[in-house]
Amino acid sequence: MMGWADGYGMGFGWIFMALFWVLIIVGIVALLQWLGMSGKGASRKTPLEILQERYARGEIEREEYEQKRRDLEG
Repeated sequence: MMGWADGYGMGFGWIFMALFWVLIIVGIVALLQWLGMSGKGASRKTPLEILQERYARGEIEREEYEQKRRDLEG
């Protein structure tokens, strides 16, 4: 004869199995991103490259660009 606890545990077992697989998949994705294999191919930019991009977009004027470039090159 099955008691109340046995039926309760079996009824919600699929939730725990789904949660287990979701955690496994999230863990694998996090590990791949941590290892740098996310597929984006994003490389880290140097401060000078970021400064050049800001100047090219018109976010800063030439004088500010030159001053910051001299500061970075040092």
